[in-house]
Amino acid sequence: MNFSSFLILWPLLASSVFMACAAAPQPEVILYPQKGTAIRVSVEIADTHEKRSLGLMYRRELPESRGMLFLFPRQEPQSFWMKNTPLPLDIIFIDTSLTIVSIARNTTPYSEKPLPSAKPAQFVLEVNGGFCQRHGIAVGDRVELPRR
Repeated sequence: MNFSSFLILWPLLASSVFMACAAAPQPEVILYPQKGTAIRVSVEIADTHEKRSLGLMYRRELPESRGMLFLFPRQEPQSFWMKNTPLPLDIIFIDTSLTIVSIARNTTPYSEKPLPSAKPAQFVLEVNGGFCQRHGIAVGDRVELPRR
């Protein structure tokens, strides 16, 4: 391929690479409320200490069907807070059997008050405040996590 052919094909190549990246599926959590239909939430994965520490801090908006899934190394009591978090959130604590064990509903932005799980959990899903009420999500509901 000569240079002039490269210049002609470059936009096509670049757009193909962009489309391939854009088409990469976003991991999803599926929530199964006892009443109603399954709810899909596209998630960012917080699977390192650094990502878990930052979480959704400083975010000014979060689309309704988006959230962050925190993956912890083991099941144990978890506790979150809302420091530097301007959005009210629902914090959903999930145990290793993929059952919701606790929900901190419509949390107070910027609060440093601890929000502990009622029971040990290994996974935590953060979504917009009021999400659980709007979608009928409750303690005891089942959850499907993205393949790891």
